[in-house]
Amino acid sequence: MTTSWVPAADKSGFPLQNLPYGIFSRRGELPRVGVAIGDQVLDLSVLAARGVLPGCRWSASGTLNAFLATGPRVWREVRERLLRLLGDASQRPAVLPALVPMEEVLMHLPFGVADLVRFQASLEHTTNLGRMFRPPADPLPRNWLRMPVGQYGRASSVTVSGAPIVRPSGQLRGLGGADPVFGPCRRLDVSAEIGYVVGVPSAPPYPLGTDAFEDHVFGVVLAGTWRAHDIIAWESSPLGPFLGQFATSVSPWVLPLAALEMARTEPPVQDPAPLPYLKTARPWGLDITLRMELNGRVVSRPPFSTQYWTGPQLFAHTSVSGAPLRTGDLLTSGPVSGSARGQFGTFLELTWNGRDPLGMPDGTERVFLEDGDVVCVTASASGPEGVQLSLGEVIGMVRPAV
Repeated sequence: MTTSWVPAADKSGFPLQNLPYGIFSRRGELPRVGVAIGDQVLDLSVLAARGVLPGCRWSASGTLNAFLATGPRVWREVRERLLRLLGDASQRPAVLPALVPMEEVLMHLPFGVADLVRFQASLEHTTNLGRMFRPPADPLPRNWLRMPVGQYGRASSVTVSGAPIVRPSGQLRGLGGADPVFGPCRRLDVSAEIGYVVGVPSAPPYPLGTDAFEDHVFGVVLAGTWRAHDIIAWESSPLGPFLGQFATSVSPWVLPLAALEMARTEPPVQDPAPLPYLKTARPWGLDITLRMELNGRVVSRPPFSTQYWTGPQLFAHTSVSGAPLRTGDLLTSGPVSGSARGQFGTFLELTWNGRDPLGMPDGTERVFLEDGDVVCVTASASGPEGVQLSLGEVIGMVRPAV
């Protein structure tokens, strides 16, 4: 088994086979690039300054964007170098000064988000919404099985895990057809998601196909989109949600696609067959299991392997009109849901729009999120030699409206 000389790394969620990138700092220091290994952060700027990792001037930056833009050759070379440094005990004297305990660091947003595109890639989630809000009609919109359906979000709304989630206020539908009122949302929700991070930009007006996915997309992050369903209900016609999807939290670690090779799996069969620009030569389903906790209680374990639309398809559809992809674009999967209640990725589904409240350990019930609630989403992927690779965590505490 491939092991690391870093103590306890092999039995952690961040073994040698993982090596995700993030931006960290210690008190009084500037943010810079680090890599997670066990319970340590490897400071790449120290390695670069000492000549151990030559040519990596981007390592002193407070964002991953410069590294993301370098492309697959550099991504591969840096990863191979890190695997040697952390796997060969003879490299310990050179690397040890660059290790910082995780408990001493503050994690930052790992990359500057250029565009945020929110998809709805889960067949189960989309079907659940249709059964809730459009019975007895076909729960799937007519176009859904033909293309990945998505919408642009606000890049400025993306924050790193741990940032407070302030309950939003907005226009709410009046009772019994009365005029709308303004006030704090009452139907606050969050969804467990995976996001794809674009590294190498495209050249407009030329679209990119699914076969270009690995040349342009660096890796994935764990994400959670925060929604105010009552604001969405009033604002969504005719143009769809705007203010109601008000924030997206992402994990501080970006897991490279190179680490996910063993997590590749066959996605669900697509029927009808997708149009040629959405066809893929290799399967890009991913064996990732998410876990959602509310105030310490596990409420759901959504399986990402059931996602109908895969990463290369989201990527190709985003590019097909010729609109450019940019370094730092974030393409999120939308809520990840499985077929059983314990696999649903939103509280809207878990409580079936309030019909089936969740019982809490203190005897109370939850339908939607209340002030003071803490949601924690974690995820792990299958790695080589049977290891599990952590995608980090997304944590948010709900604070009262201002």
